[in-house]
Amino acid sequence: MKSDVYSWRLSHGLKSALEHEAQALGISVAALLDRISAEWLANRRAEATDEEHLARIRASAACAIGSIEGQASNRSERARELVRERLRARAAK
Repeated sequence: MKSDVYSWRLSHGLKSALEHEAQALGISVAALLDRISAEWLANRRAEATDEEHLARIRASAACAIGSIEGQASNRSERARELVRERLRARAAK
């Protein structure tokens, strides 16, 4: 048995939409609000779990983030030029 009461003000349009949806589902507005609240809380918990998982992945990847050493230290600065050279070479074939 439910013993706690919670009330809040909402727009007439939202109240009507909730009543209409509850009627369409054949349940009371209270039951609909219970369902909506439970689903929202479950989704929030899942999002929190996802965020924790992503934080662990980021922490694991952080140790590998850095610069890659290569022969051409200015390769990133010349990327546009290098790509165009390759395209010209391909077109010439």
